[in-house]
Amino acid sequence: MNDDDRGPTIRSIPWAGLAFCLLLATTVARAAEEADRFANVEVTAVPVAGSVYMLAGAGGNIGVSVGADGTLIIDDQFAPLAERIQAALDGIGGGKPKLVLNTHYHGDHTGSNAYFGRTGTIIAQENVRIRLLGTENTDRAALPLVTYDDGVTVHFNDEQISLLHLPRGHTDGDSVVWFRSANVIHMGDHLFVDSFPFIDVESGGSVDGYVHNLETVLKIIPEDIRVIPGHGPLTDKAAIRRSHDMIEATRAVVREGRNEGLNGDAIVARGLPAEWATWGAGFVSEERWIRILLSDTPTAGTP
Repeated sequence: MNDDDRGPTIRSIPWAGLAFCLLLATTVARAAEEADRFANVEVTAVPVAGSVYMLAGAGGNIGVSVGADGTLIIDDQFAPLAERIQAALDGIGGGKPKLVLNTHYHGDHTGSNAYFGRTGTIIAQENVRIRLLGTENTDRAALPLVTYDDGVTVHFNDEQISLLHLPRGHTDGDSVVWFRSANVIHMGDHLFVDSFPFIDVESGGSVDGYVHNLETVLKIIPEDIRVIPGHGPLTDKAAIRRSHDMIEATRAVVREGRNEGLNGDAIVARGLPAEWATWGAGFVSEERWIRILLSDTPTAGTP
């Protein structure tokens, strides 16, 4: 048998080519996994008030206004869901969004920015643009074209829509979006309904800032307002208050453990009171929440 009869062997493939093949196979596998992850996701519309709807699918909830001026959306979930989001908008009488408002930069809220940003204008707090620019392979169409510092007002579909920057909360670029006429507020990830929130300390967020921001919102919004959370079902002001009270109570537990001289692992092992057990069933487990608190909660007497 000569060499030609043996067929190809791995030794006949140059190392550079082999590396490329492995990379290609990994990329294809990841793409397939991503497709499978969203294969059964259905984007559904929930009427809220007036011209305002909430779209639920995978990732952060989307706020929508449909009216004489066109379609406005708040956040846009993951890129593979973009066409399904548009189909849901079409189903409630909307079209391609003229305006896209981002509550913050995380991918489950901005993943479809590039899709909608090609035909609409993206508006966000200036740190959202900075963070997206620092994210690898960000499409230019995904970047906010209009940014602001503390806040801005958008007049659309006979609504006065207030975007209010909440500093050092979930991240350093969060905003809530308040529809004044419809009496609806989109909280972004300053609200995970009856679940422990994710506070992205590495992206400028902080527990103290998050608590302060919730207190600010609670002071300015009316009692009967409808609340679109970042994650969870359509809710009310009481859910914001419950989240605030939970954070205060659980960080007091963590602070007590620190003052007793316990290290982080010991505080995690001891856990939280049973009343908070169900709050760890979502994206953030009890252990993860305790470690977030540990990263940003000083002991008593510490500035």
